[in-house]
Amino acid sequence: MGEDRKTVIVTGASRGIGHATARLFLDRGWQIITCSRDETPAECKRDPNWTCHIATDLADAASLDRFIKGANKKLGKKPLHALVNNAGMSPKTPYKERLGCLNGDLDAWHEVFELNLFAPLKLCRGFAAALHRGKGAIVNVTSIAGHLIHPFAGSAYAISKAALSGLTRELANEFATLGVRVNAIAPGEIETEMVGPEYEVLIPRIPLDRMGTPEDVARTIYYLCSDDAGYVTGSELWVTGGQHLF
Repeated sequence: MGEDRKTVIVTGASRGIGHATARLFLDRGWQIITCSRDETPAECKRDPNWTCHIATDLADAASLDRFIKGANKKLGKKPLHALVNNAGMSPKTPYKERLGCLNGDLDAWHEVFELNLFAPLKLCRGFAAALHRGKGAIVNVTSIAGHLIHPFAGSAYAISKAALSGLTRELANEFATLGVRVNAIAPGEIETEMVGPEYEVLIPRIPLDRMGTPEDVARTIYYLCSDDAGYVTGSELWVTGGQHLF
């Protein structure tokens, strides 16, 4: 690890918002430690600036624990300046229905909460000392669905994201004693692999008249991790193109 470059951990970094976020931090001179279920993409192995990727299933307690130990070993006694809890899941029932309150196996609800809520909590705990050394920042990726009924997001996903919003506030209060800021971003309709053709009907409800891009979200995450947001903590920023106004 370089002595003078800041370091960020980004979860769920193999695609979508996570990958865009990792690339943005890398392009702006940060060292990155990333994780996803996938192994390191070939193109990243060819990038001499790519720092460290650890294949991890954050929904599995043993795998998550190995990631925390491995990343802390990589850091050594050096500081961690940012943690981006991006990894999440929004499953459907076997019949491709939303996983709602009246349908779906409760075990699936447990899986959603394990990844969307408990994994961020465990990661914050696991990297608290390194973040303290770096006077760093945590950004949790929530969702517009955690605040408003969404036609395509299932209840388990929406409620887990609402819980993550609540966790963000509590973390901000407790981590302030460590000199660590904690915020969240709530994306709306973002053009990723999770979005299908049915989402086109939502565009008229977006004042900016377009879906967002992963880069739109990544830039907001970067701001919250930067010194420009040095007095911002316990906040949740909407990245929705104004959709949340209606």
